[in-house]
Amino acid sequence: MNIGVLGATGPAGRGLAARLASVGHDVIAGSREESRAEAVVGELRDEWGPRVDTLRAADNAGAATADVVVVATTWEGAVATAAEHAGALAGKTVIAMANGLEKVGREFHPVLPEGRSLSEAVQAAAPAAHVVAAFQHVPAAAFAALDQPIESDIIVCSDHEPSRELVLGLVAGIPDLRAFDGGSLVNAIGIETFAAVLLTCNIRHKGKGTLRMLGLEGYQA
Repeated sequence: MNIGVLGATGPAGRGLAARLASVGHDVIAGSREESRAEAVVGELRDEWGPRVDTLRAADNAGAATADVVVVATTWEGAVATAAEHAGALAGKTVIAMANGLEKVGREFHPVLPEGRSLSEAVQAAAPAAHVVAAFQHVPAAAFAALDQPIESDIIVCSDHEPSRELVLGLVAGIPDLRAFDGGSLVNAIGIETFAAVLLTCNIRHKGKGTLRMLGLEGYQA
């Protein structure tokens, strides 16, 4: 696939862009400033060599021209970024991967814009896009460590069935990941808010727990 990553200079975007390139996708790493994206792509090429040969840099507007687009900014910037590029995102599969979270003492609390999931807020900001919630429970560091398997399952939600199927296949094409169909985009609220519970457990139990769906077979293309 030809995939653009908006906000690829942050930890999540950088890691996902590298991981997607490593499995053969043509990836455009975007940033508000193209020079920042160029610096990150240079660092990733120095680190991983030919494994990320299909990765190139652009500003976010350039990344938004891709066939499939990931909004990988911090959660605080996700809605504004989607709104800014709504025209370019129209008719495309757009992956929302952020969780609205705030740290309070030794735990995380979910933040829901206007009482809805961040993914639904992204959909409202880019109404002609086909927004898909995915990758919410994978740590940025896990994406970036290309020599290590990713120990997590991914639940995928969207109101647009073809886009949901496309992202299920995209996830299943990454080694060691399993993809699960979570239904409509409204269900993303459960995925995003559970991230607060998962991170709180990791803090209090001093671990790196991930989501596993036991008793189910993952998506098969």
